[in-house]
Amino acid sequence: MASTASLYEVLGIPMSASCHEIKAAYRRLARMCHPDVVAIGRKETSANEFMKIHAAYSTLSDPDKRACYDREIYRHRRGHYGSSALTSATAMRTAMSGFAASTKRNWETDQCW
Repeated sequence: MASTASLYEVLGIPMSASCHEIKAAYRRLARMCHPDVVAIGRKETSANEFMKIHAAYSTLSDPDKRACYDREIYRHRRGHYGSSALTSATAMRTAMSGFAASTKRNWETDQCW
């Protein structure tokens, strides 16, 4: 799986997939890529793949996160006109970061007093 793949591509589903299709794709891929079920020599790459699969499922299975992710993809596609690598990479980073970009951090509240 390429790091620039969209979350839909990671799960191998269309953007119009239903919740049941998302869950079925996740379970199918989890059975193949989970570090507990793969060969010993493939555990490290499998763990990375599984983390991407889990992040994709976590985002796409939540209706609010999915809507936010879809808006992010649309906004980047509309603004960059065909720069799909940038679009997918940015959207993937946003999804895997738990949408941290939408919450501004403040040095005053980040201090441990």
